[in-house]
Amino acid sequence: MKRLSIVSLKMVKEATLPYPSNVIRKPQDAYDIARMFIGDEDREHCILLCLDTKNKVNAIQTIGIGTLNSALVHPREVFKVAILANSAGIVFAHNHPSSDCNPSPEDLKITERIKQAGEIIGIELIDSVIVSNCNYYSMKEHGFL
Repeated sequence: MKRLSIVSLKMVKEATLPYPSNVIRKPQDAYDIARMFIGDEDREHCILLCLDTKNKVNAIQTIGIGTLNSALVHPREVFKVAILANSAGIVFAHNHPSSDCNPSPEDLKITERIKQAGEIIGIELIDSVIVSNCNYYSMKEHGFL
């Protein structure tokens, strides 16, 4: 006789991050939150800001940690937490420790993959933001979204 696993899923709040507003109205808002979370890291960190229907951040999660100049990210990890958080939209953000916020070809490719996956699932990619300790690059502001 084989055994079948019966499972349940739940999100666990690990910590909170003090911030004056939890609403994303413009790319600068996403940058300010992401910079507090990953702005000073010494290697690439990819995070997800999960948003409700009013663009309020209801969850932040680290999606991946990489090396000095790259991090492996797959849409399934991105949308796993977005679905659990009942997100209407997401902002994907990652840092460039070099302080050069210009997107690489890989940055553009993963942004497009996340956008396409979100369209299928029904969770909108609001923006993809590259963060450094002093500046940012918004894919939305530059016409990639």
